[in-house]
Amino acid sequence: MGSVSLKIGDGTARFKSSTVCSSGVNILMIFSVITTNLFALYAFSSSTKDLHNHHLLHKNFSLISEQVTLILREIDLSQKKLAQMEKDLLGYESIDLSRNNTSNELKLFLHRHHLPLGKDSKTGITEMVSSVGHSCDKSSDLLYQYMNYKVSGPCPNDLSVAQKLVLKGCEPLPRRRCFSKTISKVGLLRPFPTSLWEPPVNNTVNWSGLGCKSFECLKGKKLSRECIGCFDLVNGYENQRFVKSRSKNDFLVDDVLTLGGGGIRIGLDVGGGSGSFGAVMAERNVTVVTTTLNVGAPFSEFIAARGLFPLYLSLDHRFPFYDNVFDLVRAASGLDGGGRHEKLEFFMFDIDRVLRPGGLLWLDNFYCVDEEKKRVLTRLIERFGYKKLKWVVGEKVDSLGSGKSQAVLSAVLQKHVRV
Repeated sequence: MGSVSLKIGDGTARFKSSTVCSSGVNILMIFSVITTNLFALYAFSSSTKDLHNHHLLHKNFSLISEQVTLILREIDLSQKKLAQMEKDLLGYESIDLSRNNTSNELKLFLHRHHLPLGKDSKTGITEMVSSVGHSCDKSSDLLYQYMNYKVSGPCPNDLSVAQKLVLKGCEPLPRRRCFSKTISKVGLLRPFPTSLWEPPVNNTVNWSGLGCKSFECLKGKKLSRECIGCFDLVNGYENQRFVKSRSKNDFLVDDVLTLGGGGIRIGLDVGGGSGSFGAVMAERNVTVVTTTLNVGAPFSEFIAARGLFPLYLSLDHRFPFYDNVFDLVRAASGLDGGGRHEKLEFFMFDIDRVLRPGGLLWLDNFYCVDEEKKRVLTRLIERFGYKKLKWVVGEKVDSLGSGKSQAVLSAVLQKHVRV
């Protein structure tokens, strides 16, 4: 009987090993063989004079054999069902690699690699499988296009294709064996910390697939609630954010750091626009990772040009960090969970996972589109049992969406130690 393994993981590799179901089948088979032999031995050692008992024994033996056959048949059927579940759960298993337009690179990347020494004695794994987002199967045409390139040649100019795949849940993307386009930045990048508030020059960025082809074009754009003119580092409000308040919901960085008691060293800014929060924190010797996507603008390159750490990651992706590592997590205004409270719950629980005990969760101008959303968010926060260090509910005009005044929540919460 073959073994079945369910491989569900979010790391860079997934592994296949023998499961409890497989071991149970082997034990049952051994038990059946021993039982059969005992019955046979008992039957042949019986006296020939007790013919009636012999017939009864033979009949019972036949019934037991039939039951064992039925059990083995059910186990085999269960194995087939588990194998189908495995294919449904693992995205790459359901990707049709037999199509004519499937590139050899995609087939090679998804090929299982057996360990050279067989089974690993510490982990029990027998093979390594390349990681790819399970939703890639639903965007197979884009995936095939993305993986169609010349090996060791230049990568296609397909940044927009890659981002479409990420936004459709095909994350992480498969690795490729081609050279990405390079842009010379020698002598064009400003030294740190001058780079924090000096606008990068246009020719340090790959503008492919974007509507604007310069930072001047982006200065007046309303790209998101977190990025309204966020590329104007000189004349706009961006260089005053987090240090000057425009409303009671705008907390100041220094006040929040004081609440942290001097223990804030590394932080995570989720959906942080052009990285200005990271810049203000860098001036205070705090390292911040900013999650970003290049939706409508080169956010990642802009943040990197400022000497900050961009993390190209969608909001639906599990944070690629270990548990309890960040001193501070800031969640920005546009994280509305798409209207589904379950999605918001998954998001908030993942934030809780990476935030250390005693660390701070900063909800910065979190929009509540209606009373129901406000109640859902409040109840969700109460489930975590965080200590409320600051809690302000106000109103703010949604200049990007409806244009109407909406309720917003700003809060600084402290995670407690769970036993």
